[in-house]
Amino acid sequence: MNVVGTMFFKDNKILIDKPRKRATYQMVGGGVEENETPLEAAIRECHEELGSKAIFDESNFELIMDFDEIATSDQNKKIHFYVYKYKGALEGTLTESEEIEKFLWYDSSYGTDILSNTLKNEVIPYCLTNNLIK
Repeated sequence: MNVVGTMFFKDNKILIDKPRKRATYQMVGGGVEENETPLEAAIRECHEELGSKAIFDESNFELIMDFDEIATSDQNKKIHFYVYKYKGALEGTLTESEEIEKFLWYDSSYGTDILSNTLKNEVIPYCLTNNLIK
């Protein structure tokens, strides 16, 4: 299964969200649908999860990394994860929804207990190594 996530940054923090059906925060993203490229999925998921009042330029997505991972939601499910970095500032207002309970601008002071496997094992270490977050 192919999955995408997008990194948005502000003030040395990364935007993550908490789905209502999950115990941990995850990246803004989700599954790649049939006949959809990973980039198309990343853009679609950002529109769905951030809400209609969030403003971003669809041409500012850059593929940073991809890797194989075990899904946080199902330890028996293998996924291939594509991570995009948004090159620019996210503007507008984030809107919670039936799917998304809340948003968090995360830095390492929050610790890792609240994070999905993908954030904990791959994305946050990458962000710290590359001085993208504190």
